[in-house]
Amino acid sequence: MIKAIPIAGALGAHIEGVDLTQPLTEDVSRDIRRLLVEYGVIFFRDQDITPAQQKALAQSFGPLQTHPAYDTVDGFPEITILESTPEKPTRIEAWHTDMTFRAHPPMGTVLRSVIVPPRGGDTLWSSTAAAYRGLSEPMKTLLDGLTAVHDFSWGFKESLSEPGGRERLADAVAANPPVRHPVIRTHPESGDKVIYVNSLFTTHIEGLTRTESAALLQFLYAHIATDEYTCRFAWQPHSIAIWDNRSTQHKPINDYFPAHRQLLRITIDGDLPF
Repeated sequence: MIKAIPIAGALGAHIEGVDLTQPLTEDVSRDIRRLLVEYGVIFFRDQDITPAQQKALAQSFGPLQTHPAYDTVDGFPEITILESTPEKPTRIEAWHTDMTFRAHPPMGTVLRSVIVPPRGGDTLWSSTAAAYRGLSEPMKTLLDGLTAVHDFSWGFKESLSEPGGRERLADAVAANPPVRHPVIRTHPESGDKVIYVNSLFTTHIEGLTRTESAALLQFLYAHIATDEYTCRFAWQPHSIAIWDNRSTQHKPINDYFPAHRQLLRITIDGDLPF
């Protein structure tokens, strides 16, 4: 029997009673999806799954996406390698929602630990649904109906500035021009309203002056990171996190350098935000 153990007030639960090394039945898949929508992010321990099993788990939610900027696992172009080494430490440190630079951003992500540092390297998640509920009514009125621009090039500006970076990512830049998403979107399954801007990919809010847009975005970024809206997960070998990319943001804590860390990620195709 599947059991959810909540880990924080706003979101997050450890899931027990399911073996992800075994084929998922329709009932189990349905329960996992229900718990994902309810808790925003769910965690599994001691699940020593193969790349094929990780892919099957992700496919139980729907079609998969690929990422234009990361290396992938041999034979599995959907599985991107998120790796930090002493020679090439990770640069992603911002709160963000995955791949909002696409017209149809991922609905969710399945992340599996392969190599974890001896200490540190936790990940934070925040509920953007709880953050929206925490806004005043006048602020909700101001934000409803606004549109923001999201840009791949903005999120990968450091990589693009490296020697050869623009040439390496030229195809990705061409395939991912800036897109527009509502500042407040509606979750298609729960009906919740959520804040849908993030510091990694959002460049500005349309219709506002540059100063107004920057000030409002900085307020929203800080508001989303309020402690009461967050949870924290400590990675162990063979851990899995699945999060609802429509109603959460996440942030890696890079306090483990120069230790080695490797996670494998799959993103699940999503719909057009509304």
